[in-house]
Amino acid sequence: MKVSDLAREAGIASSAVRFYEETGVLPAAARHPNGYRSYGPDDLARLRLVVALRRLGLGPLDAGRLAKLCLEHGDIDADLRPVIAEQRAAIERQRAELDRLDAELTDLDLTARAAGRARHNKEVNSMSSGPIRVLFVCTGNSARSQLGEALLGKFGGVDFEAHSAGTEPGGVNPYAVRVLAGFGIDWSRARSKSVTEFIGQPWDYVITVCDRARQTCPVFPGKHNSLHWGLDDPAEIDGTDAERLAAFERTASELATRLRPFIELARRAQRAAASA
Repeated sequence: MKVSDLAREAGIASSAVRFYEETGVLPAAARHPNGYRSYGPDDLARLRLVVALRRLGLGPLDAGRLAKLCLEHGDIDADLRPVIAEQRAAIERQRAELDRLDAELTDLDLTARAAGRARHNKEVNSMSSGPIRVLFVCTGNSARSQLGEALLGKFGGVDFEAHSAGTEPGGVNPYAVRVLAGFGIDWSRARSKSVTEFIGQPWDYVITVCDRARQTCPVFPGKHNSLHWGLDDPAEIDGTDAERLAAFERTASELATRLRPFIELARRAQRAAASA
């Protein structure tokens, strides 16, 4: 077959075939007496394997070397085993990152919807005056909801009045205190609070923070705009001190990512409600 046929069968451009030949990824093609290059089934099989390996993230030379070994020897040498393992790990990291981004987009969409409700439904909120009252709720009020309260107070300033509570309060996690210190927040005197302390009070937003897939999130009674942000519990991470601290830092970072658009949307909703 001609180079154009080979390229078409492999799903790439003819120029890519020439590049692989020039760099040694593919062996030099046989030539007809008229000078045209000629390719056979073995060339196509190797090229298809190279293209597949390139899609997995391997560089041209590694892909060519691995394809040659697989087709000619049916084995993979020790040098390429770490390359394959690294690519698999990279794919897992990318998958986890995509899942995280999808969760953030979902939470942003829910935040925008809640702000829209707050703008138009004065009956369930106190948006027309005073700071925007927000209650973060989880089970233990030891980590995620404490982080949410502290970070909203830091980022939202006087426009917000933040609180947190739990259905089964169990004490503030010391790692939460350490992480918040990195934000310039002294949380050493914080305590875990029960949701019963806040029932009956007016709230603009009640935000539950727990893992959608693994936990039953608590329900806070009363009229308010409800939000749910799905966050893993950093307190469940076992490991070294550094690993556990890193888990709390990730949760704080995820909360900060959600809080910044929430703050702007809630402020805009309050201004719109006040001027209506």
